[in-house]
Amino acid sequence: MTIRILLIDDHAVMRDGLRALLEADSELRVVGDAADGREGVRQAQALRPDVAIVDIAMPGLNGVEAARQIGESCPETRVIMLSMYSAAEYVYRALQAGARGYLLKESAGPSVVEAVRAVYSGRRYLSPALSETVLDEYVRQRAKQDPLSLLSQREREVLQLLVEGKSSAEMGALLGLSSKTVETYRSRIMEKLGIDNVPGLVKFALQHGLTTLE
Repeated sequence: MTIRILLIDDHAVMRDGLRALLEADSELRVVGDAADGREGVRQAQALRPDVAIVDIAMPGLNGVEAARQIGESCPETRVIMLSMYSAAEYVYRALQAGARGYLLKESAGPSVVEAVRAVYSGRRYLSPALSETVLDEYVRQRAKQDPLSLLSQREREVLQLLVEGKSSAEMGALLGLSSKTVETYRSRIMEKLGIDNVPGLVKFALQHGLTTLE
């Protein structure tokens, strides 16, 4: 088995270094290289490599656009984005463009062979240093978008008991509140969520994992 690789990077030193690292493995072969995105797309179309390693920041046609064009014209070629940027936004843009891997230049040396083998076998690859950064950013973004974040802890407790069918008196007894206070919480929840009936609240709670049908 030989994995055929195309290198696309505007720095000759980087291309030469990657070539040396990759071809030290007898199953990997660099079949071409390009110094800019447009030439890289042309070579991908001509050579049909198994894997293309693409620098994200190149003049003329950047790596994200090159990856998108390679994906459209050479769907069998798996793209690994090579970047000095670790911010989650860059990773998302690369993955949205069809890249199967995202490799930081600072760790490319020891990781590039592993990355090539991973994407060739159909898996995704992120530099280990990126995984926690991307996960943290994902959690932050979800928190911003999560309607449950509009509710206080007590309001979430009332909502769960409400959709489980508890009466105001039962909820009050469980939470140490008066029925009138529970009703106030209920009105506030409906106002915050823009939902004006209990079936709507039940549907919301199910969709957001606050309760189950069990």
